[in-house]
Amino acid sequence: MSLFGLFERRSVENPAVPLTSASLAPLLGGGAPLESGEAVTETGSLRMPAVWRAVAVVANVSASLPLHVYTVGDKDRVDVPLLMDPHPELTRFELWRLVYVHRLLWGNGYLQKVRNGAGDVVQLWPIRPDRVQVDRERPSADNPGGKVFWVQTEGGGPRMRLTSREILHLPALGYDGVTGCSPIRAAAQGIGLGIGAERSAARLYGSGNMISGVLQTEQRLTSEQAAALKASWRAKLGGSQAANDVAVLDSGASFQPVAMPYKDSQFLESRQFQVTEVSRMFGVPPFLLMATEKSTSWGTGLEQQAQGFVTWDLSTTWLTPTEQRVTKELLPKDLYAKYQLGGLLRGDSAARAVFYRAMRDVGAFSANDIRGFEDLAPIPGGSGDTYLQPMAMAPLGSDPTGADTKEGSDAEDTED
Repeated sequence: MSLFGLFERRSVENPAVPLTSASLAPLLGGGAPLESGEAVTETGSLRMPAVWRAVAVVANVSASLPLHVYTVGDKDRVDVPLLMDPHPELTRFELWRLVYVHRLLWGNGYLQKVRNGAGDVVQLWPIRPDRVQVDRERPSADNPGGKVFWVQTEGGGPRMRLTSREILHLPALGYDGVTGCSPIRAAAQGIGLGIGAERSAARLYGSGNMISGVLQTEQRLTSEQAAALKASWRAKLGGSQAANDVAVLDSGASFQPVAMPYKDSQFLESRQFQVTEVSRMFGVPPFLLMATEKSTSWGTGLEQQAQGFVTWDLSTTWLTPTEQRVTKELLPKDLYAKYQLGGLLRGDSAARAVFYRAMRDVGAFSANDIRGFEDLAPIPGGSGDTYLQPMAMAPLGSDPTGADTKEGSDAEDTED
């Protein structure tokens, strides 16, 4: 089987690399220096901590969620070996995390479908998106969808033409119905500005231009005298001195602290704003990027933001497309895939207890249903599968004690 260079990068100087290969994108404009002076690429963007964190949050959370398979209609759980162990080397979490990273950086995820002799898909092998070019041709019997994938093989050989039968394509948000747009390319200016600001800050501190203050004296000092005065000042403010101690200077010297210039304050604000831009681009709340300057760092406010992230961004942008693509291309017609989001959406222990009690009282949940939501083993013997029926529930206007029915029966017996 071919891995299409999954763990290998080719040099663009290699004459075996075709001119149409996506590996030449930086030379043809992709990844070129922007107005910030930074060249932003999919992998290079991870140098910006906010981008790394946003990609890690979405990829790790998505890959860690259980992807269950159910029967259409009765919703019975079904075990599918392909989804339980899709790769001979990578774990299920590692495989899907890599796929989500590809989608977050390149806007597309590609998995090679490895089939057995019977034609069933038994393995999924990830392919680096920068080795794939997607085209569309006239639909045919062999390729009903018409989508064609040109994949660069190992060793710089000729590209392979594959169809949706061999490739599982997971595109992100796009505009042509063929491929997804790279979020990194779309936000290249903002990410480049953030990387440039971080580089400028490192250069500023590395050059020694950030000083705490100036020792001033009315006398002209030689280099030796200036060094001695500086050493005396450091000795007076050494670690052994109390924090609020008073320093005494001789030779008419005085200390003038240097405040951060206003333009440098704006520089720091600009760096914080780029974190907000990355948060907006990936749909990740700022507090998940460790930016809590303008929000509380604990409490129900963050809990509501986290649930909003799952509902409005994580689920709709990344999870639902994966569910539907897996259902469409990897499962029989009578099965469908669904992520289990209960662990992310459930509240604290007190709120869960109230919810479970209400659902148990109306007969919607059994004891084993509740234990399953809490990742606990079912009660042995099947007794935990019993659903309770509320005895006090009765139609409006009727006697829940059954007295009306009993009196009616007695009256009929008397008449007889």
